[in-house]
Amino acid sequence: MSVESPYDILLEPVAIGPVTAKNRFYQVPHCTGMGYRDPTALAHMRGVKAEGGWAVVCTEQVEFHWTSEITPFIELRLWDDRDVPMLAKMAEHIHAHGALAGLELCYNGAHGPNFYSREVPMAPTGRTIASFSYEPVQARTMDKQDIRNVRRWHKAAAVRAKRAGYDLIYVYAGHGLSFLHHFLSREFNQRRDEYGGSLENRTRLLKELLTDTREAVGDTCAVPCRLSMDELRGEAGLEKAETEDMIGLVAEVPDLWDVCLAGWENDSLSSRFGEEGGQEPFIAGVKALTTKPVVGVGRYTSPDRMASIVRKGIVDLIGCARPSIADPFLPRKVAEGRLEDIRECIGCNICVSGDFTMSPIRCTQNPTMGEEWRRGWHPEFIRRQESEKPVLIVGAGPAGLEAAQALGKRGYEVTLAEQRRELGGRVARECRLPGLAAWGRVRDYRAEQLRKLPNVALYLESQLDAETVLEFGCPRVVIATGARWRGDVVGHHRTAPVTIENGAQVLTPDDLMENRLPEGPRVVIWDDDHYYMGGVLAELLADKGFDTTYVTPASEACTWSRHTMEQHFAQTRMLEKGIAISAFRTLSRISPSAVALSCVHTGRAEEFEADAVVLVTSRTPSDELAANLLRQRERWPDAGLESVDVIGDALAPATIAHAVYAGRRYAEELDGPPVSTDEVPFKRELAELIA
Repeated sequence: MSVESPYDILLEPVAIGPVTAKNRFYQVPHCTGMGYRDPTALAHMRGVKAEGGWAVVCTEQVEFHWTSEITPFIELRLWDDRDVPMLAKMAEHIHAHGALAGLELCYNGAHGPNFYSREVPMAPTGRTIASFSYEPVQARTMDKQDIRNVRRWHKAAAVRAKRAGYDLIYVYAGHGLSFLHHFLSREFNQRRDEYGGSLENRTRLLKELLTDTREAVGDTCAVPCRLSMDELRGEAGLEKAETEDMIGLVAEVPDLWDVCLAGWENDSLSSRFGEEGGQEPFIAGVKALTTKPVVGVGRYTSPDRMASIVRKGIVDLIGCARPSIADPFLPRKVAEGRLEDIRECIGCNICVSGDFTMSPIRCTQNPTMGEEWRRGWHPEFIRRQESEKPVLIVGAGPAGLEAAQALGKRGYEVTLAEQRRELGGRVARECRLPGLAAWGRVRDYRAEQLRKLPNVALYLESQLDAETVLEFGCPRVVIATGARWRGDVVGHHRTAPVTIENGAQVLTPDDLMENRLPEGPRVVIWDDDHYYMGGVLAELLADKGFDTTYVTPASEACTWSRHTMEQHFAQTRMLEKGIAISAFRTLSRISPSAVALSCVHTGRAEEFEADAVVLVTSRTPSDELAANLLRQRERWPDAGLESVDVIGDALAPATIAHAVYAGRRYAEELDGPPVSTDEVPFKRELAELIA
């Protein structure tokens, strides 16, 4: 007799209109930064998710007409028949593993400046473009013919999507990114005709597009509706009660309700600012409004939490974007009872940065993300060893841990030496900072994998020098010793040290992470790194009672975190904690009681009183061991040493995602064909020249 699993409920099939999902794991549409530029890479990436057991695998948003596009962002397109083969390839890869393929048709309207097509954008009511930056572009008001045109274009695109092989074809009204969301919004829609004013009027176009799409493709394709439940702006925006009334007006028209939050930064809130399942208060109650299945998201990483919200009747399907990126095989691992092998999403949103930087998606936890076709990497499988030569890895931070577990899975004998008494390197220290606890999963997943590998020997509190390494007699040595934060102001803005007077108290992030706190109540944080560290340390000091001033040469706090959709959350939290923010300031001198600053534009000088200064600027690779070994090349043959490779922060400091990627790349390429710097080392697609 088989033992019933508490997760069996997640493996039950769910009917969605004319199609059936084989289980409750549903990869909702999410962007990738690849789109029309990298369609084959994108097809392989989605296919790997289907291989991993997701019952439904959706595209990102697919622009269905050239009069609405969001250049410079790189999304998919279905403008005409020439786009069908590209999208069909993706559907084929998804179907190859028994999953349903979903396609999200999108018309951005007032969210799209149309920099590529140069068409005048259209919106329910003419207004400035409401995108992620302040484009000097306005949309014009749609007239009745425009509305009829969009309905016709959407229907034609749905037919093309069906021809491309898709099983679910979305009507998208979510995130504040769709013109349908704008029609639903009292803020965007100030029309006086039958498409504006009352709730029923504002919902009219949504109902028409749902009906159009079902008439066009509903015989074989499901028609989901993606809708934002709340904008989290109070009466200024859509709120849950009003949205529930809208759902009530069209409750049975779509085949599935995919409910989310607006804007995107709220829907994909990072772990620093939101817990798993944070959307449940907004999703709860939707199922009572409709007989159709409901899917919702919430960065679900725990199968127990997933099963619980299904049992509670909150959702029918578990919507995942980021968890499916961190672990494309999450459903299979649940089905096989291998929960300890799940690579849990850490909620850092580095995946989102791919879209915002128009570059292929990446993931801190899953270094193979985006490389499935380009480099032939797979999240679960890696080729067997091609020699019997063992490997010594020095440093058990994110790069060293990833290299060790990947090499161990290839079958190599690996020795991993770490000078500290715990694994994780920078991750172990950073995950103790405010809001970053989930980042410890980078260490925890790899530690669990190493525990299962008898061919990997781990030595903690092992400080190795060049002599010890040479005596070790290992033919391949990998240096993954990380980096240290600089204490001399050098970073993006200041490229040379400044005067630091005798007696001045200067600390670095390393000091604070080692619990060395400032002496004296007044602290200035100089942030020339511009990602998360400066803001997190400002919070840390404010929480400990320090009078904290955050100073940056940028226009705002933590400006690079715009790419992870965290900037305004970080700045808001800092202000709420009483942290003064001084922007557009450069630092020129540090004395025992003050810092000398000046405006980056006017040069006007000023001083801030400070008992201590924390410099968050740049890092220096901890590459002394590598340098010492390289200086002794003549001793390598006698010691049996063949190669010394430096990876991760020890080579060039960057994000944790970069370090994990470096560890995986070393493991993938070891004993492989020689890598030539004269040839592109990954596959890429080239545009076809048309006369």
